[in-house]
Amino acid sequence: MRCIKCNSVDDKVIDSRTSKDGFSIRRRRKCMECGYRFTTYETVERSDILVVKRDGTREPFKREKLLGGLIKACEKRPVSLDTLETAVEEITNELAADSLREVPSRAIGPLVMARLQNIDPVAFVRYASVYREFQDVGEFSEVIQSLEKTPIADFLQPELFESNR
Repeated sequence: MRCIKCNSVDDKVIDSRTSKDGFSIRRRRKCMECGYRFTTYETVERSDILVVKRDGTREPFKREKLLGGLIKACEKRPVSLDTLETAVEEITNELAADSLREVPSRAIGPLVMARLQNIDPVAFVRYASVYREFQDVGEFSEVIQSLEKTPIADFLQPELFESNR
Protein backbone atom coordinates (compact mmCIF):
# COMPACT_ATOMS: atom_id res chain seq x y z
CA MET A 1 0.00 0.00 0.00
CA ARG A 2 1.39 3.40 -0.97
CA CYS A 3 1.90 5.93 1.85
CA ILE A 4 -0.31 8.98 1.34
CA LYS A 5 2.33 11.27 2.82
CA CYS A 6 5.64 10.25 1.19
CA ASN A 7 4.45 7.89 -1.57
CA SER A 8 6.62 5.00 -0.35
CA VAL A 9 5.35 1.46 -0.89
CA ASP A 10 7.18 0.08 2.15
CA ASP A 11 4.70 -0.20 5.02
CA LYS A 12 3.88 -2.45 7.93
CA VAL A 13 0.46 -3.53 9.20
CA ILE A 14 0.27 -2.63 12.88
CA ASP A 15 -3.29 -3.75 13.64
CA SER A 16 -6.06 -5.62 11.81
CA ARG A 17 -9.61 -6.03 12.95
CA THR A 18 -12.97 -6.88 11.46
CA SER A 19 -15.32 -3.94 11.10
CA LYS A 20 -18.58 -3.70 13.04
CA ASP A 21 -20.63 -4.98 10.14
CA GLY A 22 -18.32 -7.96 9.54
CA PHE A 23 -17.99 -7.22 5.82
CA SER A 24 -14.64 -5.45 5.84
CA ILE A 25 -11.28 -5.48 7.59
CA ARG A 26 -9.76 -2.31 9.02
CA ARG A 27 -5.98 -2.21 8.92
CA ARG A 28 -3.74 0.33 10.67
CA ARG A 29 -0.49 0.73 8.79
CA LYS A 30 2.81 2.47 9.42
CA CYS A 31 5.02 3.74 6.64
CA MET A 32 8.54 2.37 7.14
CA GLU A 33 10.01 5.35 5.26
CA CYS A 34 8.49 8.35 7.07
CA GLY A 35 6.69 6.74 10.05
CA TYR A 36 3.27 8.12 9.06
CA ARG A 37 0.33 6.00 10.26
CA PHE A 38 -2.79 5.52 8.15
CA THR A 39 -5.86 3.31 7.93
CA THR A 40 -6.98 1.14 5.04
CA TYR A 41 -10.07 -1.01 4.58
CA GLU A 42 -10.28 -4.32 2.77
CA THR A 43 -13.71 -5.26 1.43
CA VAL A 44 -15.13 -7.98 -0.76
CA GLU A 45 -15.28 -6.93 -4.38
CA ARG A 46 -18.82 -7.25 -5.58
CA SER A 47 -20.03 -7.60 -9.12
CA ASP A 48 -20.95 -4.26 -10.57
CA ILE A 49 -24.54 -3.15 -10.07
CA LEU A 50 -26.03 -0.69 -12.52
CA VAL A 51 -28.59 1.84 -11.32
CA VAL A 52 -31.41 2.53 -13.76
CA LYS A 53 -32.31 6.19 -13.37
CA ARG A 54 -35.83 7.66 -13.78
CA ASP A 55 -35.02 8.82 -17.30
CA GLY A 56 -33.88 5.30 -18.28
CA THR A 57 -30.15 5.99 -18.27
CA ARG A 58 -27.84 3.60 -16.46
CA GLU A 59 -24.84 4.34 -14.28
CA PRO A 60 -22.67 2.23 -11.98
CA PHE A 61 -23.81 2.03 -8.36
CA LYS A 62 -21.51 4.26 -6.31
CA ARG A 63 -21.32 3.72 -2.59
CA GLU A 64 -19.75 7.19 -2.23
CA LYS A 65 -22.72 8.84 -3.92
CA LEU A 66 -25.12 7.08 -1.56
CA LEU A 67 -23.04 8.13 1.46
CA GLY A 68 -22.92 11.70 0.13
CA GLY A 69 -26.71 11.82 -0.03
CA LEU A 70 -27.00 10.58 3.54
CA ILE A 71 -24.40 13.07 4.74
CA LYS A 72 -26.29 15.89 3.02
CA ALA A 73 -29.59 14.82 4.59
CA CYS A 74 -27.94 14.66 8.03
CA GLU A 75 -26.10 17.96 7.70
CA LYS A 76 -26.07 19.84 11.04
CA ARG A 77 -27.78 16.88 12.75
CA PRO A 78 -26.36 14.82 15.63
CA VAL A 79 -25.60 11.78 13.48
CA SER A 80 -22.15 10.20 13.39
CA LEU A 81 -20.37 9.28 10.19
CA ASP A 82 -20.05 5.71 11.51
CA THR A 83 -23.85 5.47 11.71
CA LEU A 84 -24.19 6.65 8.11
CA GLU A 85 -21.47 4.31 6.86
CA THR A 86 -23.22 1.40 8.58
CA ALA A 87 -26.48 2.38 6.88
CA VAL A 88 -24.73 2.53 3.49
CA GLU A 89 -23.17 -0.88 4.09
CA GLU A 90 -26.58 -2.35 5.03
CA ILE A 91 -28.19 -0.90 1.89
CA THR A 92 -25.32 -2.10 -0.30
CA ASN A 93 -25.52 -5.59 1.19
CA GLU A 94 -29.27 -5.69 0.69
CA LEU A 95 -28.89 -4.73 -2.97
CA ALA A 96 -26.10 -7.28 -3.47
CA ALA A 97 -28.12 -10.03 -1.75
CA ASP A 98 -30.78 -9.75 -4.45
CA SER A 99 -28.11 -10.71 -7.04
CA LEU A 100 -29.50 -8.28 -9.57
CA ARG A 101 -27.24 -6.71 -12.17
CA GLU A 102 -29.54 -3.69 -12.55
CA VAL A 103 -31.49 -1.90 -9.83
CA PRO A 104 -34.00 0.88 -10.46
CA SER A 105 -33.17 4.07 -8.55
CA ARG A 106 -36.74 4.03 -7.21
CA ALA A 107 -35.81 0.82 -5.31
CA ILE A 108 -32.85 2.47 -3.56
CA GLY A 109 -34.74 5.51 -2.23
CA PRO A 110 -37.10 3.52 0.03
CA LEU A 111 -34.15 1.60 1.48
CA VAL A 112 -32.45 4.88 2.32
CA MET A 113 -35.62 6.39 3.79
CA ALA A 114 -36.22 3.32 5.97
CA ARG A 115 -32.73 3.70 7.47
CA LEU A 116 -33.02 7.46 7.91
CA GLN A 117 -36.39 7.16 9.61
CA ASN A 118 -34.69 5.14 12.35
CA ILE A 119 -31.57 7.31 12.45
CA ASP A 120 -33.00 10.85 12.45
CA PRO A 121 -36.55 11.96 11.53
CA VAL A 122 -35.40 15.43 10.39
CA ALA A 123 -32.89 13.86 7.99
CA PHE A 124 -35.66 11.53 6.84
CA VAL A 125 -37.92 14.48 5.94
CA ARG A 126 -35.05 16.22 4.13
CA TYR A 127 -34.24 13.14 2.08
CA ALA A 128 -37.91 12.39 1.39
CA SER A 129 -38.49 15.95 0.14
CA VAL A 130 -35.81 15.51 -2.52
CA TYR A 131 -36.55 11.86 -3.34
CA ARG A 132 -40.31 12.38 -3.68
CA GLU A 133 -39.85 15.81 -5.29
CA PHE A 134 -42.17 17.70 -2.94
CA GLN A 135 -43.94 20.58 -4.67
CA ASP A 136 -45.65 22.28 -1.71
CA VAL A 137 -45.74 22.56 2.07
CA GLY A 138 -48.69 20.15 2.30
CA GLU A 139 -46.48 17.26 1.27
CA PHE A 140 -44.07 18.09 4.09
CA SER A 141 -47.00 18.12 6.52
CA GLU A 142 -48.16 14.69 5.38
CA VAL A 143 -44.72 13.16 5.92
CA ILE A 144 -44.33 14.80 9.32
CA GLN A 145 -47.78 13.58 10.39
CA SER A 146 -46.91 10.05 9.29
CA LEU A 147 -43.73 10.28 11.37
CA GLU A 148 -45.74 11.33 14.43
CA LYS A 149 -47.79 8.13 14.09
CA THR A 150 -44.67 5.99 13.80
CA PRO A 151 -42.83 5.21 17.05
CA ILE A 152 -39.31 6.56 16.77
CA ALA A 153 -36.64 6.71 19.46
CA ASP A 154 -36.63 10.10 21.14
CA PHE A 155 -33.60 11.77 19.60
CA LEU A 156 -34.21 15.22 21.08
CA GLN A 157 -32.80 16.41 24.38
CA PRO A 158 -35.98 16.13 26.49
CA GLU A 159 -34.69 18.40 29.28
CA LEU A 160 -34.71 21.35 26.87
CA PHE A 161 -38.36 20.82 25.99
CA GLU A 162 -39.92 19.85 29.35
CA SER A 163 -41.53 23.27 29.82
CA ASN A 164 -43.31 22.97 26.45
CA ARG A 165 -44.98 19.65 27.19
